[in-house]
Amino acid sequence: MRFLILCFTLSLTFIATPLLTGAAVDRPPVTFNKDVLPILQRNCQGCHRPGEAAPMSLLTYREVQPRARTIRDAVLHKRMPPWFADSQHGKFANDRSLSEADIATLIAWADGGALEGDAADQPPARPFVEGWNIGQPDVIFTMPKAFHVPASGTINYQHVIIPTGFTEDRWVQMAEVRPGNRTVVHHAAAFIREPGSPWLRWVKPGEPFEARHLHAGRLQKPGSQQGRQRVEEDVRDPEFLTSHVPGSIPMMLKPGQAKLIKAGSDVVFELHYSASGKADTDRTRVGLIFAKEPPATRVLTRRAMNWTFVIPAGAPNYRVDADLTLPHDTTLLAMLPHMHARGKAVQYRAVYPTGESQILLDVPRYNFKWQLAYYLEEPLLLPKGTRIECTANFDNSPNNPDNPDPTVEVRPGLQSWDEMMLCYMDLAVDASLNSKLLLKQE
Repeated sequence: MRFLILCFTLSLTFIATPLLTGAAVDRPPVTFNKDVLPILQRNCQGCHRPGEAAPMSLLTYREVQPRARTIRDAVLHKRMPPWFADSQHGKFANDRSLSEADIATLIAWADGGALEGDAADQPPARPFVEGWNIGQPDVIFTMPKAFHVPASGTINYQHVIIPTGFTEDRWVQMAEVRPGNRTVVHHAAAFIREPGSPWLRWVKPGEPFEARHLHAGRLQKPGSQQGRQRVEEDVRDPEFLTSHVPGSIPMMLKPGQAKLIKAGSDVVFELHYSASGKADTDRTRVGLIFAKEPPATRVLTRRAMNWTFVIPAGAPNYRVDADLTLPHDTTLLAMLPHMHARGKAVQYRAVYPTGESQILLDVPRYNFKWQLAYYLEEPLLLPKGTRIECTANFDNSPNNPDNPDPTVEVRPGLQSWDEMMLCYMDLAVDASLNSKLLLKQE
C-alpha cells in the first residue's frame, strides 16, 4: 500500500514539474513599450530630454536601448535617479527614487535583451512645454547682453541687475530660471531687490558685476582692503526667488500661495560660470507666472547658515551647525541644503517650544553634483518659537574623491573649492502679516 502511495505521489510530482516550468517560461517578457517606458516617464524624462540638464535623452526606444546596460547598473547601485533623503524621515512630493519593483523591471529588461515590444502597449507621450517647465510665462526677464565666458581659468561670480519696471506689487506663483547656455552655467539664481535696498547699490543695471570676495556672508565692494574702512553689502538682504542648479525643479507654488515682488523692484541674477574648454557666451533668463488673485499665504525662502567655520586639513567628518528660530506660526513647504565638494551629510531638525524634537530631513550622503530640493508631501505647521536646527558634516580627507585639496584648511567662500553651509527652506506665512514681523534673514 505504501508503495502505491509513493508511486502516486511521484507521478504527481513529475506531472506538476513541467506545468510549473512551463508557467515560468510562458511569463511575458519585459519590454520597453509596456514596462520600461512608464518608469522613465515618471522618474527620468523630466531631465532626460532635449534642452534639459541631463546629457542624454530617454524619450524613445532608439535612444534608450543602447544604454540598457548602463541604466541597469545605475539603478542597481541607486546612482540614478538622484535622490538622497533617508526614507525614514519625511515623505516628499518630488521623491523620484525608484521602487524595488521598478528597479527589478529595469534590470530584467536589460538582462532579457532590451526588447522593444508591441507598439500598441506604449503609453501616450508625457506632455512637456517646449522651453519652459512652468508653461508660457506672463513675463520674461533676460540678461540685456551676453556674458563672454573664457575657455579656461577661474570665473568669479557675476551679478546682473534687471529692473522689473513693475508699477504695482505683483504676486508670483511660478518662476523658472533658464540658462542660455547649460554648457557653461554651473548654477544661476534670481533674487529680488526691493526699492531702496542698499545691496549692490553701486552696480549699473545690465552690467555684470564680478564678486571676488566674501566676508562673513557679505559681498565686498572692489577696492576695499584690510586696514581701511570696508564697504560691504549684505547678501542676506535680497529675497530669493528661484534658481537653476543641478537636479533642481522650478518654483511651482500651489493656488493660494505666492511670492511678492514689490513695485519698483529689480531682478538680480547671481551667475556661477564654469569654463568648458572653449570660449562661449550666455544670456540667462527668468520667467514668471503671476497668481490669478491675491494669495492667502506668502512664501518666503529663508536659510539657516554659518559663515565662521574653518575645516581642518584632512578632517574626515567635520561638523558645522546653524539654526533659525521662527517668530510666529509658520508652515514649512520645502528644504534645500547647499554645500560644496566637501559636503558629506546634512540634517534638518525642528525643536518645538515644548522641547520635543523631530528630524525633518536627513541626507546621509550629500552630493554636490545634484543639489536637490525636498518638497514635503504634506506641509508642516510649525508653532511660534520653533527652532530649526541644521547640522552639516564635511569630508576634507583624501578619502573624498571630489575633494579639491585635502592638505588645506577650508573656509566659507564663493568658489567650489571653498565651502558653504546654507540650509534653505521655503516657509509660508499669512499674506496679511505686517512686513515688519516677517521672518528676517539670520
